[in-house]
Amino acid sequence: MHASPYDVVIAGCGPTGAMLAAELRLHDVRVLVLEQDTEPGSMVRVVGLHIRSLELMAMRGLLHRLLPHGRRRPAAGFFAAIPAPQPEGLDSPYAYLLGIPQPVINRLLEEHAVALGAHVRHGRAVTGFEQDDDGVTVELSGGERVRSRYLVGCDGARSTVRKRLGVAFPGEPSRNDTLMGEMEAGVPQEEIAATVAAVAGSHRPFWIRPFGGGATYSVVVPAADVSDRSEPPTLDDFRRQLRAVAGTDFGVHAPRWLSRFGDATRLADRYRVGRVLLAGDAAHIHPPFGGQGLNLGVQDAVNLGWKLAARIRGWAPDPLLDTYHAERHPVAADVLDNTRAQAELASPEPGPRAVRRLLTELVAFDEVNRHLIEKITGLAVRYDFGPGPGLLGRRLPDLELKRGRLYPLLRQGRGLLLDRTERLTTGPWSDRVDQLTDPGAALDAPCVLLRPDGHVAWIGDDQRDLDNCLARWFGAPVAPGREAGW
Repeated sequence: MHASPYDVVIAGCGPTGAMLAAELRLHDVRVLVLEQDTEPGSMVRVVGLHIRSLELMAMRGLLHRLLPHGRRRPAAGFFAAIPAPQPEGLDSPYAYLLGIPQPVINRLLEEHAVALGAHVRHGRAVTGFEQDDDGVTVELSGGERVRSRYLVGCDGARSTVRKRLGVAFPGEPSRNDTLMGEMEAGVPQEEIAATVAAVAGSHRPFWIRPFGGGATYSVVVPAADVSDRSEPPTLDDFRRQLRAVAGTDFGVHAPRWLSRFGDATRLADRYRVGRVLLAGDAAHIHPPFGGQGLNLGVQDAVNLGWKLAARIRGWAPDPLLDTYHAERHPVAADVLDNTRAQAELASPEPGPRAVRRLLTELVAFDEVNRHLIEKITGLAVRYDFGPGPGLLGRRLPDLELKRGRLYPLLRQGRGLLLDRTERLTTGPWSDRVDQLTDPGAALDAPCVLLRPDGHVAWIGDDQRDLDNCLARWFGAPVAPGREAGW
């Protein structure tokens, strides 16, 4: 078979596709990213990066580039917009929400991938593909064909890759549409707050909250009579719906962005079929309650990147690539469940309103509030690595070690052994796993093995046990090179 210039083709250069491309490039995987849009979108929607995503950005040396473009908010009040304070002592130096314009994060992540050597082609979409035992032939708009070893669909909710792959996308269609946007208001904040308090709970869903300082507000209101889904909403649509719900349009003007979303909830049956995989919205969609969508996709990319690279580099244990579905599918299912719950709590019906009042009482308990915050921000994720200590399968926070913080040690996307015993070794796995001896007392364990995504793969002090775990996640030592036949 003739050599291909690419190991992986990625359909879609949103945050998921760009992050995946960068993760693959950390391991010298040859990547082509195809983005059907020729220019960035004009909608300047602000999205929120939750704590776990901020940790991943810090882990890859990206957070310092994002912070100047965003605004920090407390990590609080995410679940169904029920007011609650940020729990004290959240186990992360990045315990806040970073609001950032979506075009900015798209641009910065694409620039990061390109700087690492990814090829990005705009104005090109995947229209079809054929896979065989050796690779995938990808058809592009315009008739061009590209050969690669793997194809990953990061091409959104209407994913062409998922549809052509024949993967089922079960769930519920949209039943209720909502308008969402950011705009200025022409009346005092106190008047807005009083009106919203009087209306709250009587409509599904509705809020007007200050955002970003000044007179800018985040506005959410039922779409109701705005029936044409094919056209983007207008400021007049917002004014009309606000008057219908609250009796006033609050003098809204100067919109930053306007959009419309439904409450469709769907989850792909499989994230992998042969050499074709799915990530981000191509694999799961849900209402934007809690602001979890972009975060879920970025975390998919970091989970998948090192595993797919390991397969291409030739050292992946046989089941490694299948752990992508096994680990990330349940995480998405949990997000879909909590957004379903939040959607029900936005209902104006008496039953959901009663449940909302009860939950508002329960959130006043720190344990309940902390549980919901950790769930939505990704801190609660624990992958099932089998029996072991409570930390096994969880992410390790960015600890302050003897010689600096932990996360910069993971910047290159390699595994890491933190060894307080000073007698263990990564041995023949040292080409893919780094080692730090005497990390300091912040590590409350004799030794910890971290995967490239920062999750704890092993805890202990026995070399033979460590070797078995290294073989499980990092395969057998191999000579430098790539998969046979390429």
